[in-house]
Amino acid sequence: MAKRCAVCGKDPKTGNQISHSHIVTKRRWLPNLQRVRALVNGSVKRIHVCTRCLKAGKVKRAI
Repeated sequence: MAKRCAVCGKDPKTGNQISHSHIVTKRRWLPNLQRVRALVNGSVKRIHVCTRCLKAGKVKRAI
């Protein structure tokens, strides 16, 4: 599964997880993606969309 929003292009961000003893390990912050049936160029397709785009109404969901 592509971890990228089909509308806005939001993708995973990377950084460091720092413990109490300051041990540093790499980690990823993943976007909250939902697989929805949406109208894309007049046809119905299943796309991965972040919840921010869904809430903002940037996606026309198919019934």
